Amino acid sequence: MRAAVACASAAAAAAATAAAVPAAIVRSWVSLWPRCWGSAPLLQQPPPPRRPICYADHRLPTTPATARPIVDMSYARHFLDFQGSSIPKFMQKLVVTQLSPNFREAVTLLRDSPVPLPGDGDLLVRNRFVGVNASDINYSAGRYSTSVKIPFDAGFEGIGEVVALGLTASAKYTIGQAVAYMTPGSFAEYTVVPAKIAIPVPSVKPEYLTLLISGTTAYISLKELGELSEGKKVLVTAAAGGTGQFAVQLAKKAKCHVIGTCSSAEKFGFLKSIGCDLPINYKTENVGAVLKREYPEGVDVVYESVGGEMFDLAVNALAIKGRLIIIGFISGYQTPTGLSPVKAGTLPGKLLKKSASVQGFFLNHYFSEYQKAMDHLLKMYESQELVCEVDLGDLSPEGKFTGLESVFRAVDYMYMGKNTGKIVVELPHSVNSKL
Repeated sequence: MRAAVACASAAAAAAATAAAVPAAIVRSWVSLWPRCWGSAPLLQQPPPPRRPICYADHRLPTTPATARPIVDMSYARHFLDFQGSSIPKFMQKLVVTQLSPNFREAVTLLRDSPVPLPGDGDLLVRNRFVGVNASDINYSAGRYSTSVKIPFDAGFEGIGEVVALGLTASAKYTIGQAVAYMTPGSFAEYTVVPAKIAIPVPSVKPEYLTLLISGTTAYISLKELGELSEGKKVLVTAAAGGTGQFAVQLAKKAKCHVIGTCSSAEKFGFLKSIGCDLPINYKTENVGAVLKREYPEGVDVVYESVGGEMFDLAVNALAIKGRLIIIGFISGYQTPTGLSPVKAGTLPGKLLKKSASVQGFFLNHYFSEYQKAMDHLLKMYESQELVCEVDLGDLSPEGKFTGLESVFRAVDYMYMGKNTGKIVVELPHSVNSKL
């Protein structure tokens, strides 16, 4: 029967009816409790403060009409699916055990971590794909919170199927449903996800994963800060990367002229395929010289994620009233400070001279716009208006990124600048699964 969490208003009624239930029925009901999560069902005292998963049985008496019923016949089919999914007692996950920008030093692969239990408003998601982000090493270095304490779970985003859920969560989601999410702890075989932040998707495809952070960062930052309009010249650095690919396409949708920097002939070709007007391979061309020659009056908007020398070049390339949006500075993330040197001393004069601006963008500060952005991007992808390029590591020296142990390789691959599109790691699922 489908998993459910009993509401507080029904707890008293459950206790009252327990005495009236024949012993054989209670034994049958208890036998349904997953062994991997202990042997105590709801009729025994639940551990506060979280409300445990329980399973309805059609032979149990119903509660009075004035109380919210525990029994729901619709749970029967889902419980069978849930039992068939063979949720193990333990799972693998990546945990930050040492604060360091060196991901391999900071993160440990645990192979015997207990599978977590969802609460009333939660989903238990079996991850099929997880996304790798440049900021994963900022997270492992503890740069997002001065009060962070180790150990803590790594990873930001994932996509998979619901394999268990709480009663409140079951109002919107069902067992086997495909969902994507953005929450800490995605580098794991199973992740508990609050239902209120989960995003229903048509299927478990890695392309949907590319939108969660990379796509929404480009969409919201350009919409809120870019002031794009027809004919504007937009420079995108690291344009063939996870988020750069979306900045290029969204700027083109706004009828802008788009310039994109990249590091290989293959990436150059990819940028041309998604509509970039002028790709620049910085390994073979001088970016500053090309920008001066082709755009003597400067560019109107810069979508910047590299930092260091590239940031300085972008500032110099700004037009009158130009806007530079900083969404990251990957060139500095592996350093002890997390920063890459820039010519900050001359920055105020350069901005004043051009009435130009530099503004940072951090996705967490724009969550009020997040759902609207995701909805729009999903529609664009479904209608084939958006390319969501996924890099699963097929061209990496050791092959495809499969399994949590390959997350380490995937991070290295990103910092070597090898990826085209969003780096995604596939997590193989059990052959015993029916989902």
